[in-house]
Amino acid sequence: MKDFRQLQVWQKAHEFVLALYSVTQQFPKDELYGLTSQIRRASVSIPSNIAEGCGRQGDPELARFCQIAMGSASEVEYQLMLAHDLHYINALDHERLSQQLTELKRMLNAFLQKLKATL
Repeated sequence: MKDFRQLQVWQKAHEFVLALYSVTQQFPKDELYGLTSQIRRASVSIPSNIAEGCGRQGDPELARFCQIAMGSASEVEYQLMLAHDLHYINALDHERLSQQLTELKRMLNAFLQKLKATL
């Protein structure tokens, strides 16, 4: 069992969620149960799955949960694009969050490759 709080990839994912929550507070109120909820849940799924994988038995389980986290990251990537296209998020915030997400996905991919190398 690993302490997820010690993983840089989890720390980066947590920072991303905090930044995303701040930006989505500006979304239209009629999207509260639509895109706002969906993008928040998908973003929270990233560090949540890393944490859950750390609580499981061994690296194969951790790798499986990291793959789920990667899927959630791709989901958020699309939802950010949609929010930008709907003018719910300005270009600067979109670029900043997209860069954070790209870095997070790279870190997650590197972590997955490291885990798979030990299997």
